[in-house]
Amino acid sequence: MSGVKLTGVRKTYPNGAEAIRGVDMDIQSGEMIVFVGPSGCGKSTLLRMVAGLEGISDGEISIGDRVINKVSPSERDVAMVFQNYALYPHMTVRGNMSYGLKNRKMPKAEIDARVEEAAKMLKIDAYLDRQPNQLSGGQRQRVAMGRAIVREPQVFLFDEPLSNLDAKLRVQMRIEIKKLQRRMNVTSIYVTHDQTEAMTLADRLAVINEGRVEQMGAPMELYTNPRTLFVASFIGAPQINLIPVQFDGTHLVNGGLSLAGFADLPRDTDLVLGVRPDTLSVDAGGQFSVRVDLVEQHGGENLIYGGVTAAKDAEGEELEICLKADKEMLPSIDDSLTLGFDPATAFVFRKDTGERLK
Repeated sequence: MSGVKLTGVRKTYPNGAEAIRGVDMDIQSGEMIVFVGPSGCGKSTLLRMVAGLEGISDGEISIGDRVINKVSPSERDVAMVFQNYALYPHMTVRGNMSYGLKNRKMPKAEIDARVEEAAKMLKIDAYLDRQPNQLSGGQRQRVAMGRAIVREPQVFLFDEPLSNLDAKLRVQMRIEIKKLQRRMNVTSIYVTHDQTEAMTLADRLAVINEGRVEQMGAPMELYTNPRTLFVASFIGAPQINLIPVQFDGTHLVNGGLSLAGFADLPRDTDLVLGVRPDTLSVDAGGQFSVRVDLVEQHGGENLIYGGVTAAKDAEGEELEICLKADKEMLPSIDDSLTLGFDPATAFVFRKDTGERLK
């Protein structure tokens, strides 16, 4: 097993567009790192640079002790699982899984042993003689994973492998991928735009924004201690409540909304208050009132969305916030709720830079 190290890695296209802007990252041997971020942030480009499918403009990428900047993709000892499976339609499952090993001139007995072992591990051993068009989407993705496993690479690379599957199957496959990675203990990099998927799979997350790593750490570390407004808003489901405010010396204010419990903040500066839905509670002595607009029932919990008539959002519209409540709380539409929160659980950011102040 080997770790992966990126030092000052950049990608600039001929037209001057910067896709990756100086990424430094040290991925430990056996660790599962998830690159997460919105579409177009550079996460897939960064993964393809590790794979050798995309050239780098500056910096250095190493696997173990070997710098691989000029090493061809086939010689990097990595295996990649793609979003679209990339199976050969004219080959059987067995043929797809063994193809790369045959190209390496590996003995047939060893090829057969590896294919059988991987197929049993992925529970596709009953389908080895079927064609890809005879399989479901989940089964095809297992074949693609099996093709990667039989190579016994130093590094697994996953490029949004579950995005073509339905919601129920995605959950099932997330579990299978995590179990598989733990069992094999292979260094893995996984790309997704789905932050729930990222939180589930990652040993550490790298939140990427406009070609830069905004923050890297354990999933709950990023949830409870985000360094920037972007990280706070991207990590967490349901999304954090963001309230534009200013500090008047004693309170955070927005229209008729006035929140106590904050100090030592810059005055005459546009700020953003971040309050997680699970830190809000219904409290007769709370800080503000909301009018219930929607209640989403999720079985064990309810998500209650309401308008804060006393405050405006960043677009000047009525501020809408979300409260996570237990299943017994089931207000009616247009009911009024008084909400409160502990200021120690909230975050305050500068609007202009996204820097976290509190």
